[in-house]
Amino acid sequence: MKFLFTNQSHFNLANMFTFANITAGLLATYFITQNNFFTAIVLAWMGGAFDIFDGKIARKYNLSNEFGVQLDSFADFLSFVLVPVFLIFQAVYSKELSGAMLIVAAIISIYYVISGLRRLIQFNINSDAGEVSKYFTGVPTPLGAILLWLVYLASAYEIVPAFAVVFLMIIVGWSLNSKIKVRHP
Repeated sequence: MKFLFTNQSHFNLANMFTFANITAGLLATYFITQNNFFTAIVLAWMGGAFDIFDGKIARKYNLSNEFGVQLDSFADFLSFVLVPVFLIFQAVYSKELSGAMLIVAAIISIYYVISGLRRLIQFNINSDAGEVSKYFTGVPTPLGAILLWLVYLASAYEIVPAFAVVFLMIIVGWSLNSKIKVRHP
């Protein structure tokens, strides 16, 4: 079990939590396809918990490495970019929009995915394994996902209509690569 606490291991304890995040994201995607949005959201939030712990464990036990940085960004892309966009598309857009507006929503969804991917790639380029800055520049993808979950809830409880969800997705997508400073937790 020494591999769990070895910084060079791809299967160290921190990365195992990241793999759990990926598993939760994949399962959430499956449940979205089954229109089981509650289970998908619970799994997505579990993925978020795993994401918090993987970083804390990596720093506490000095397990950060380049593989882990890349793996974490892949997990973030799945759990905090693809899953919330897929949820909103399946639960809101495909049920409430049609015709040209559905096409616009699809384009905005792709915009959000590209924005999230760009943000994660830029973060990886600018970061060193094990180093944590005091502030993020731009909204981090986990916070972007939380904002999209709130948008989804507002739509599910009929507080905002589907066309407003499209507009809010544009704003959150833009914020991912903005100059907004967000304090690192």
